[in-house]
Amino acid sequence: MIIPTRRAVLLMAAGAPLALLLAVFFPALWFAGLVWVPAVVTLILADRLFSGRLPDLRVECPGVIQVGEPLIVGVAFAPGRAVPRGLEIALSTGPKLEPAVDNRMAVGADEERPSLAFIPVRRGTEAVERLWARWAGPMGLAWRIRGLAVDRQVMIVPDIRPVREKAPLLLRDAQMGEMARIDRGEGSEFESLTEWQSGMERRAIDWNQSARHMTLLAREYRIERNNQIVFAIDSGRVMCEPVAGLPRVDRAISAALLAAYSALKLGDRVSLFGFDSRPRISSGAVSGTRAFTQVQRLAAQLDYSTAETNFTLALATLSGDLNRRSMIIIFTEFTDQTGAELMIRAASSLMARHLVLFVVLSDDELEEMAAAEPESVDHVSRAVIAAAMLRERRLVISRLKHVGIHVLEARHDAVGTALVRQYLDFKRRNLL
Repeated sequence: MIIPTRRAVLLMAAGAPLALLLAVFFPALWFAGLVWVPAVVTLILADRLFSGRLPDLRVECPGVIQVGEPLIVGVAFAPGRAVPRGLEIALSTGPKLEPAVDNRMAVGADEERPSLAFIPVRRGTEAVERLWARWAGPMGLAWRIRGLAVDRQVMIVPDIRPVREKAPLLLRDAQMGEMARIDRGEGSEFESLTEWQSGMERRAIDWNQSARHMTLLAREYRIERNNQIVFAIDSGRVMCEPVAGLPRVDRAISAALLAAYSALKLGDRVSLFGFDSRPRISSGAVSGTRAFTQVQRLAAQLDYSTAETNFTLALATLSGDLNRRSMIIIFTEFTDQTGAELMIRAASSLMARHLVLFVVLSDDELEEMAAAEPESVDHVSRAVIAAAMLRERRLVISRLKHVGIHVLEARHDAVGTALVRQYLDFKRRNLL
């Protein structure tokens, strides 16, 4: 199949005014204008004939990528073969992979390993289907197109980069290490008796043992381990809205994985619970850093949903599954007063036995709309609506705090770090 280039189309169109001028000034030579079209067609055929061949190539594509991390697909040409002049390549992918800049790339003559970058915007499995290549002949009049089947499956998994990068820094300064001597002085579990010294709390004095040993003794405590941390992630319609290019639920999963790794590292037990209109996934409590891969694999199975979240059913089911006091961390988003009222009632029922923490992402888009300087009537309307939505949001957060529920609101790029610090603060204060 011969596809003319833009240059060929312009060259063909240029023959019309030339033929018209020839017919006006030299009427006897009017038929000479008819030669222009077959001449251009002949040039196009010749250009197609001498366009050369595409060298053998190989597509290099990773099989697993984290959501939000750039996917680099490389194209390696066979050595010793010249790359056609003006070669352009493009990849055909599914909707879960969006081009970082452009899906089409021009390849230089001396470039041996060109690459295309894509951004995974959704978890799941996506296909890199075909590689398309096109190049023109030496005159640039005809395109030659070739399609090569790739058929590579790319698994898009939750982002655990914060776990590798931030977890060691956050846990380095935590005062609950692997050695028991670091645990002393804080917590609620009895560790040992020691001689009372100036500066210790008087309520730590054990008067019975002091009378028995005829010296003033005080009790030392250590941080309680084996607490149970439950990460409840809402995957309903509102949580699937994008924040800085990624759905809220993916931001929540990344933060939950960072906090889960920190909890497992510090000796606590972790479980994962996902819900929308009904409970979707539920794991048993696991312990030890080796169980982190199990938590990560289960988090990858939490699918996106278009259904409204049913907090009453989800939190009631979660409460029935827990047989001991736990710290329940709920990742969610609220947009209306009616849904928030049902959410508050359902969460309040958990407070009798458990420590409840709500984690919400700050809505930068609404704040920018509300703070932007209005330039037209539409801008004023948007600012008023955004301010009203922010006011309702702050009202819901205030009501949650009023009933005794802890709320953590942070930006999407800082929510994981803030959650780990909040967890460590609860642990130091013996609230777990």
